[in-house]
Amino acid sequence: MNHNASPSAPPRRTRRIVLLGLAMLGVGSALFVVRRPLMMSAPRCLSGRWHGCLDTFNGVVLMTLVALPLAVLVAWALARRRRAAGVAWAWRMSLAEVGLVHGTVPFVWMTMMPGAGAGTVPARLSLVPLRDLVTMGPLGIVGNLLVFAALGFFAPMRFRAAASVPRILALGAGCSVLVETAQYVLRLDRVSSVDDVLVNAAGAVLAALASRRWWRSTADAPSGRPRPEPAPAPAG
Repeated sequence: MNHNASPSAPPRRTRRIVLLGLAMLGVGSALFVVRRPLMMSAPRCLSGRWHGCLDTFNGVVLMTLVALPLAVLVAWALARRRRAAGVAWAWRMSLAEVGLVHGTVPFVWMTMMPGAGAGTVPARLSLVPLRDLVTMGPLGIVGNLLVFAALGFFAPMRFRAAASVPRILALGAGCSVLVETAQYVLRLDRVSSVDDVLVNAAGAVLAALASRRWWRSTADAPSGRPRPEPAPAPAG
């Protein structure tokens, strides 16, 4: 009998259940806080109207939450298909793919929403670092941190080539530069700021660090292909 083992250490399954419960509690609390703004867009979104739903922040957030069960169903279907084909880490790969898309597209959509003077006011550019940061406010900073957070969280889990902090930093900054450039070229009545790039990239890195324990290592990284059959033992 091993007397050194700690009997008070909870099993891994219990810890996962606790973490899942805490995550659900956090999501529920967040939804309770923002329930009124979301419900303002609900009638237009549920009636299928574009204006007042997908052209507003509240409407996009609401539709993202509504589409969450569908995203879970897609992840389940992908994982089931991969497991049937003998693919390693089927659930991790499927959740990473769906989470990356579902968590990134809505934020990019919101950053590309045109302002009231889109197409008429001159494009604005701010290249002085940290000048716009003080005017963002807490809500603006949090929003910018979340734009590519899903990308930073899930990309290293799905793609071995992205499983390093410098690469995630470069990926987040590169995607942010593309968004800011599109805002400038399309004249969306938005300020294309270097501070947005810095905060977006920082959000991607912080999210990547949060998922680091699930990154694919060189030894056990799945390739998306079925596991190879073991070689038969040589005849003795």
